[in-house]
Amino acid sequence: MMSEPLAADAVMVEVKDLTKSYGNVEAVKGVSLLVRRGEAQFVIGPSGCGKSTFLRCINLLEEPSSGSMRVGETAIEFGRGHRMSAREQARFRSNVGMVFQQFHLFPHMTALQNVMEGPVTVKRVARAQARHQAEALLAKVGLADKRDVYPRHLSGGQAQRVAIARALAMQPRVMLLDEVTSALDPELVGEVLEVIRQLTFEGMTMIVVTHEMAFAREVAARVVFMDAGLILEEGSAEELLDRPRNPRLQSFLRRFRN
Repeated sequence: MMSEPLAADAVMVEVKDLTKSYGNVEAVKGVSLLVRRGEAQFVIGPSGCGKSTFLRCINLLEEPSSGSMRVGETAIEFGRGHRMSAREQARFRSNVGMVFQQFHLFPHMTALQNVMEGPVTVKRVARAQARHQAEALLAKVGLADKRDVYPRHLSGGQAQRVAIARALAMQPRVMLLDEVTSALDPELVGEVLEVIRQLTFEGMTMIVVTHEMAFAREVAARVVFMDAGLILEEGSAEELLDRPRNPRLQSFLRRFRN
């Protein structure tokens, strides 16, 4: 792992020829991706096509089999014998926030305590400062009145918004969101999408895996279509969603049209 100066207008995430194999099964097959600072890039594709595995590789929850990656100033080469230490991985992940399909909140902690936990235990932020920051983030996601509520008493949409606030509390340079509305009842999806919409307008660098096509068309800077572990097409949201060229993408998008 090495660090280099990052120019003001440089790409924030650069992935080159990334692969991930499980035995003889290759889940990600030489994927390359560029995401610029302040850009929201959406990844779409059928279930089981490698989208979530690819996202987990970027956050090092899965160690890629080969390829290279740079996030911010930190560049990593995979498959050359060197394995990152747990400390190196933790330091890397502190700059890459991730929100999952399931909320993974600590059930014995209130919403406020969940948001405070990372800064206090990982970054050694003073509790008073962490509390102030957590309160501001809960207000940001519309949950100031739920600060003392435990996860079991939150709706799915509220729990997911707490999870987003918890990721933001680490002040990441990049946010990864993996199908964050897929586990929600339909009437709760909108409140989570509104938080993501706000983050895109504020210029948070994000990679978002989603099946929300209308939302992707509205807020994505670019869209990538994955299938069978490969990127088959990429471009602006308008180009890719309204004028798809790849026959597999055309077939996929028909599912979302009435």
